[in-house]
Amino acid sequence: MKAKSRFMGIDDAPFRFTDADVPIVGIVVQAPAYIEGVLTTTARVDGRDGTERIAGMLRTSRYREGLAMLFLNGVAVGGFNVIDLDALHEVAEVPVVTVTRRRPDLDAIERALRRKFDDWEDRWALIRRHRIDEIPTKHTPVYVTSVGASRAEVCEALGLTTVRGALPEPLRVAHLVAAAIVKGESRGRA
Repeated sequence: MKAKSRFMGIDDAPFRFTDADVPIVGIVVQAPAYIEGVLTTTARVDGRDGTERIAGMLRTSRYREGLAMLFLNGVAVGGFNVIDLDALHEVAEVPVVTVTRRRPDLDAIERALRRKFDDWEDRWALIRRHRIDEIPTKHTPVYVTSVGASRAEVCEALGLTTVRGALPEPLRVAHLVAAAIVKGESRGRA
């Protein structure tokens, strides 16, 4: 990866489980922090359309060309609308990496899926398909799942795109913009 490689961060907006849809924001950044573009779409809260909605956003984007990597804030949007990372990787034709500040509580996730969804096993299989790695940063570790990139490539990408704190800038800005769409002002940490 080059110092000015292009990365996209994708995050969903705050939502209530009574909402039908949740906004999703993609921020395209030329490393380390030059914002080149903003993309938006929506997905169903607790639905099954997140992968296709994000893939559709990518398919029609002029920013798709030259992307080095996609960062997602976790493996799901809008609650348990679980993203198929392999399918998204196939469409994007670049590595797809989930990044979270905290290690996911897999036991709690499995219990919630069992309780809430008839198709919980399918959603659980997507969540568990890839290993979660702890990656050290200058501040605190982050927890990542990656498709199409080695641990070394993920570390390199995080190093190129992290300006302050532990999160890559495309993901941090996507979180801020997504929150502002719903709340009128950004706040909180990704």
